[in-house]
Amino acid sequence: MEGNEIRQKQKKYVLQSWSRQNHVNPIPVERAEGIYFWDYEGNRYTDMSSQLVNMNLGFGNKDIAEAIKKKTDQYCFVGPSYADESRAELAEMIIGLLPDNFGKVFFTNAGADANENAVKIARMFTGRNKIFSRYRSYHGSSFGAGNLTGEPRRFALEPGVPGFVKFMDPYVYRECIDFPSEEAATAYYLNKLEEQILYEGADAVAAIVMETITGSNGVIIPPKGYLPGVRALCDKYGILMVCDEVMTGWCRTGEMFAFMNFDVKPDIVTFAKGVTCGYVPLGGVAVSSEIAAYFDENLLSCGLTYSGHPLACAAGVACVNYYEKAGIPAHVREVGKTLGEILEQMKKDHSCVGDVRYIGLFSAVELVKNKETKEALVPYGKDPDGVMGRIVGMLKERRFMTYSHENMLLIAPPLIITAQQLSEEMEKLDEVLDIVDREIG
Repeated sequence: MEGNEIRQKQKKYVLQSWSRQNHVNPIPVERAEGIYFWDYEGNRYTDMSSQLVNMNLGFGNKDIAEAIKKKTDQYCFVGPSYADESRAELAEMIIGLLPDNFGKVFFTNAGADANENAVKIARMFTGRNKIFSRYRSYHGSSFGAGNLTGEPRRFALEPGVPGFVKFMDPYVYRECIDFPSEEAATAYYLNKLEEQILYEGADAVAAIVMETITGSNGVIIPPKGYLPGVRALCDKYGILMVCDEVMTGWCRTGEMFAFMNFDVKPDIVTFAKGVTCGYVPLGGVAVSSEIAAYFDENLLSCGLTYSGHPLACAAGVACVNYYEKAGIPAHVREVGKTLGEILEQMKKDHSCVGDVRYIGLFSAVELVKNKETKEALVPYGKDPDGVMGRIVGMLKERRFMTYSHENMLLIAPPLIITAQQLSEEMEKLDEVLDIVDREIG
């Protein structure tokens, strides 16, 4: 088929997520390699968001593709109750990459059902029913994960499931208090969290679930001491600490998992996205040895037909091996320095840039109408004039492909990007921000 025919068929027969269907106009992709993809007219686009922050190793990774092909020659599927070499090997690899308190992995299909099963496991293990999560979080849009989510994408699921409690992110940039230091901010947010735990009844709280670094809702990096402080509160009240690493895991921040930047050991870690870079869907829940031992004699009431799908696990083994053999964490830290320098310069140069936040190759540009008042370029949960869509559209015209959320632009390219490629692409963003300064901000 030609590109336009593919586009029209997709528009006619496919419901596209998070969209008013009459407004979608998908690009038909003919081929892709590395950080680039091409449409049927030969136009080259640069993937500056790793698709949905999942294609960490870009398009066309031969190691992953060959592993999938090899597995299909053996077989494509056996159920979760059978022993499969790829499934067993990947689980062992993941546990080996996590802190020494981890014991086993429950595999899922993606991030949403990883988070749902983490909630179930926490409730079964503790015998408690309440789950804390943050207002600016996104943990998935299925019913359980959607109730765990704090931002407006949960609204379609309300009234929700009892027992889900929201608390505030440590969003220092938007706080009404002018903190003298990160440590002062941490003390404030931890005090409010402990107060809320007590108001909810500490002995009813099973888990505190957090994106280690808030992702699409602004790449909100916790202030110094915040995550260790949450860990201490969990220990104090017998609450499980769950880190959602679906977006931040697999070298995105320059460490294998983002929590490793903050000197903490969670009880449960959820993952997906970069474990296979989207070549085959896969997610999972890694649990501590203590939690794993509990289910030796207690029923694990979790199950999925495709738990640990052999093709996905084969892709995962190849993917994790590639992260290590190609030195991806060190590369991300190095190129991430270039990204940080560029973003800081943009913050100085553009009146519409209120804040930039970055760690490794994970970053957000927060757009404002006024730097002094910090008034957001669009109000929270709304964009009645399509301002952010227009900005993303201007980037698209320059073949710089990413997405926005609220008043943020996400910049999270594939982890294989070079410093030169990054600099070339960020010049396009600089051009668009000039236009926003003049015409929109």
